[in-house]
Formats: sequence, C-alpha cells, structure tokens
Amino acid sequence: MRADVEALDIRDVTANWVNAIVLQAQIDDRIKALADLAHTPLFFGRLDYLHAPGADLAEGAAGEQFYIGRRHVHDADGDPMVIDWRAPVSQPFYRASKADPQDIGLRRRFGYTGGDLTAYEDEHLSDPAETAAVSKLLQQEIERPRVGPMRDIVATIQPEQDEIVRSGLSGSVCVQGGPGTGKTAVGLHRVAYLLYAHRERLARTGTLVIGPNRSFLHYIEQVLPALGELEVQQATVDDLVARDGLEVRGTDAAETAVVKGDARMAEVLRRAVRAHVTQPAEPLMVVRGSRRWRVPAYELEEIVTELQNRDIRYGAAREALPQRIAHAVLVRMEQAGEAPDDRVQDAVARNAAVKAAVKAIWPAVEPAKLVLRLLSDPEFLAVHAEGVLTDEEQKLLLWPKPFRSVRSAKWSAADLVLVDEASDLVERTHSLGHVVLDEAQDLSPMQYRAVGRRCTTGSATVLGDLAQGTTPWATRSWEEALAHLGKPEAVLEELTAGFRVPREVIAYASRLLPSIAPGLAEVSSVRETPGSLAVSSSEDLVADVIGACRSFLAYEGSIGLIAADARIPVLGEALLAAGLPYLSPGEETTAESRLTLVPASLAKGLEYDYVVLDEPAAIVDGEPDERTGLRRLYVCLTRAVSGLTALHAAPLPAALA
Repeated sequence: MRADVEALDIRDVTANWVNAIVLQAQIDDRIKALADLAHTPLFFGRLDYLHAPGADLAEGAAGEQFYIGRRHVHDADGDPMVIDWRAPVSQPFYRASKADPQDIGLRRRFGYTGGDLTAYEDEHLSDPAETAAVSKLLQQEIERPRVGPMRDIVATIQPEQDEIVRSGLSGSVCVQGGPGTGKTAVGLHRVAYLLYAHRERLARTGTLVIGPNRSFLHYIEQVLPALGELEVQQATVDDLVARDGLEVRGTDAAETAVVKGDARMAEVLRRAVRAHVTQPAEPLMVVRGSRRWRVPAYELEEIVTELQNRDIRYGAAREALPQRIAHAVLVRMEQAGEAPDDRVQDAVARNAAVKAAVKAIWPAVEPAKLVLRLLSDPEFLAVHAEGVLTDEEQKLLLWPKPFRSVRSAKWSAADLVLVDEASDLVERTHSLGHVVLDEAQDLSPMQYRAVGRRCTTGSATVLGDLAQGTTPWATRSWEEALAHLGKPEAVLEELTAGFRVPREVIAYASRLLPSIAPGLAEVSSVRETPGSLAVSSSEDLVADVIGACRSFLAYEGSIGLIAADARIPVLGEALLAAGLPYLSPGEETTAESRLTLVPASLAKGLEYDYVVLDEPAAIVDGEPDERTGLRRLYVCLTRAVSGLTALHAAPLPAALA
C-alpha cells in the first residue's frame, strides 16, 4: 500500500503549483500514516461471524471471517485483508461475550513478541459447552513491561472502555477514572475513533489534546501516530493562553492564584472591558461635499445602547458602530431626496468625524494592558470588583510593585489566563471540532473557561480523577467543572476497573481516599501480584533508596524513583555517586537507560514498571496544605505497574500508618 502511494505521479493531474504542493503534502502524510512500526503487528485479532454482517439471517447466509488490526490493509486488488479496529464490524471484538455473542462463533487473539507471532487464543462465544475464561494473552499484554513512551491499548480495550471510545462526536463526555483504569488511553483512542468516523468534519475544524505538562505530552505523543493519526495537536493550558511578548516570569502565592483562578474574575474583566464605552454627549456632524449631515446625541446614544444590549464581543460592536452611524446618515440623505448606495455608507463609515466619534465612544481595548491596570491600580480594580470580590481578595490580586509596561511585567501563569479571558471578551476565540482535556481535576475555573472557549462549537472529552487533584484550586465536583467548561450537558462516565496498578498497591493507596476524596469509589484492580508492595522504615534512607533502585534494575522494565521536589538534588547526587545514571521525566526510557528520577510534582500521568518512593511524609509536607499533600502522595503511590517499594525515615502520614 505504501509503495503504491510512493509511486504516484502527480505531474499531469495538478492544475497549478499550488495544487501540486497541497497534493504532495497529502501524499507525504499518507506515506507517514502507512509507516511500519517496529515490533507492532498489523493485526492482533480475528472474528468469525456465524453469518455475514448485514445479511438476512432467514436466508441462511454463510459466515464471514475478519482480521482486526490497527489500520485497514488491502491487497493488490483492493480487497480487505485487515479491518480497522474502529470499523463497526470490529466492534464485537471488544464487546461480544458468552452472555452476548453478537453473532460471533470465534474470537481469536494473537500474541506477539518483538513483532513475531508467538501465540494465539480462541474463544468460541456461541458454543454453550465452553465456559468463559480470563484471557491469558490479554493479561500478558496489559502486564507487558513499560519501556519507552506510552503505547496504544487497541488490542486490550475493555467493553466499558469501548463504549466511551465509540460515543458520538456531537456529545461531550467526562470520564472519572482512578489510577490504572486507562482513562488517558481511552481519551486518545476516542480521538482516533472520531477521526475515523468524522474525518472530513474534523479535518476542517481540528482536534486538540491538552495535557498537564510537557513531560506528560512527550509520554503520550506516539499513541495517535501508532494508530495512523498524525494531525492531532497537543498542548498544555499554558500553551493555549500564551501571548507574543508576554513571558511568564512570576509566580503567585497559593491564595493569590486561587483568587485569580476563581470564575468571578470573568465578571470583573467583563465590567472592566465594557467600562471603556462612554455615552456620547454631543451631536455628530458629517460633511460630504457641500452638504452637512447632523446625527443628534440622543440618536447616537440609542445606537450605543442597542449595541451594548446585544452582548456581542467588544471588538465586533466597535466594528459595527461606524456602520450604524453611517446608516443613520444615509437615512437623512434619503429623506433629503438623495439615493445613496452601499459604497456611500462605507465612505461615511470611514469619514474622519465618524472615526473620531467611534474612538471617543468605543475606544480600542488591549487585553494585556487592561489586566496590567487591574493588577496595578487599586482604584480601577475596586470599581470593577465591587460586590464581586472582597477587599481582602482585591489586596491579594494587586502586585506589590506595579510594573510600567506589559513587556516589563512579571506575568504569572494565572495572569495569562486572565489576559486570555479579556482577549475573548474583545474578539471571539477560534473553536475546534473536538478537544481532549486530560488530568482535568487540576484546572481552575478560569482555566476551564479558557479550554471551553476552544470548543464552543465542538465537543470535549474530559479525563480526570478527583482524588488526584493536587492544586489549591482543584476541582470539587465534575458538575461544577463542566459548567465552567461550558459543557454542563456532558455525560459523566466512571471507570472503576483497574488494569495497571497491582491490587495490593492500589488497596494501600486507597487508604487515603476518605481523607482526600470522601465518597469516591475505590478502584478494583483485576491484577493480583503477590509481593508487589513493600513499605519499610529506614535508618539510612538515601542508601536504602539506592539499594532498592539497584534491586529493581535486575528486572526487566522501567524504574521510577519518585521523591518530594526538595529531595531531588540530594538523590540525584547519590545516584551518580553510586554509578547509576538517570533520566528526567519526559526523556524516553530505553533498554540501556531505564531509571528515571521523578519530582513528585511531575509524576502525574506517568507510569513505571517499578517505583521506589522516597519519604512519603516529605511529599505531603511539600504542599501548601495537608489535603493537597495527601493527594500528591496518592498520585505517587499509584505510578507502579509491577512493584512499589516505599521507604521512610519520618513517620508515615496517619492515613497510611
């Protein structure tokens, strides 16, 4: 298939050089999508239908056999050899069961090692004599060592996951999933499915995956290309709100960041933007040739009031104002017996007097300058925050030392979210067809609004775990979060079956749930791995941590040493002194380099075969409050796929003791 595309000659089929460039770009993308993936088979399953799909069963239609794979593969005659996993005919591979065979006589799973076929496993779903059994190949694939970036789960998607993956484009979905339930993988596979089912629409409107940080995005970036999807953008929330000339050089105290992230800031900004409009006090005189046309002040006031009441974007109203004034002039021209046309109206709208009036009545607003003034000018802030923010909250917002200009200001990440909100009040933000928001529980209401602006005309897939919220402004409930996102109608799904974290490890971490997320369902892991958890006190903590890392390096797979951010320098020096080179989060693990030193603040979303957890109490103490600290610890405890060793010199948090 790739050779056929590479052999295409487009010299005689393009009308001009522009068409040639566009067509060649499409061919290049097709070649990339058909690239061979090392150690990745083209098919992983087979379905034997008792009857041909879509056939009339009453006529006794013969059965049909399909191989299921990551992408569609056809032979030289164009006949299908492998069916794309996203096709409707592939769905029973994920959903059929002994209780509901879905007209499947045989489901076969193939096992591969290094790209070579090494095993297969059959389920005769319509045979009442065969009892249902847990798939060993499925279990082996789930437990395969994690070396390198995140991989797809296309061969192991479970029925409850498949329902979310195949839900329609028109509706938004929120997935609450504890550690190891596969929510991130489900979100990415949902994107791949939507691109398959709605390719033309999403090619026009675009898709975006939003992650918590660059390390996380680097970890997941190969999943969609492995499924043949190359056009999906990836970004963090900070990337979304970034502005040319505005550099994040400052940080906020936790209490200040909470106020800046509060949804009430949207009303403060709206008031500040609208306050720039002033009602005209004098009539407007427009001179054209030898004639003078007068628009009285009361009529100008009516025009301005009407535009304000329409509640359209500030910039759109400002652009409409000169045309509305020009129309009022044209009405007078017609009453005087003239017959002006659209060209005359445009000329009047560009008249110097009209321009001056618009500038005075509805001046241009620069969002960054507006936010700069709000954070620098106590009186300006007080006027627009009256009745919205308390005096104490207003004091928290103000910079200790005002900055002279937009470029010299030490903007924080939360400040740029405010600038983004103000920008949308002036000019509408471009909306995409679908947005996936991962680790959503950590966003502030204002960040939710920033993401929501990117999918006002599209849909969203929201992924997260309330128990893993590790910011002072972390989400309290998904209903509240979805309201800020602008998707209150989104369907809430909950994944409670764990496939990654061993049962012993997740049960230990779940002791924290009553303290960090009361009422949240505990994850029930399908993986029982005796000996996967070890918790020990230590008199020489650093030495014991190094020893634990050495022990895990004797096994196959990746190792993560997770510690409080403040302890990273000490542990880094100790690892190097012990002759153990290490990677930083985001750097790809290889067979030769499998140990990563992970600050607790960056552990979210990552996974390792084995985890050494250094000093749990230090992780808790590194956060502004105990609940946030315990949530951070919950995240760190649940990064292991095969084994966790937790070492401590200080007493363990009470919830774990």
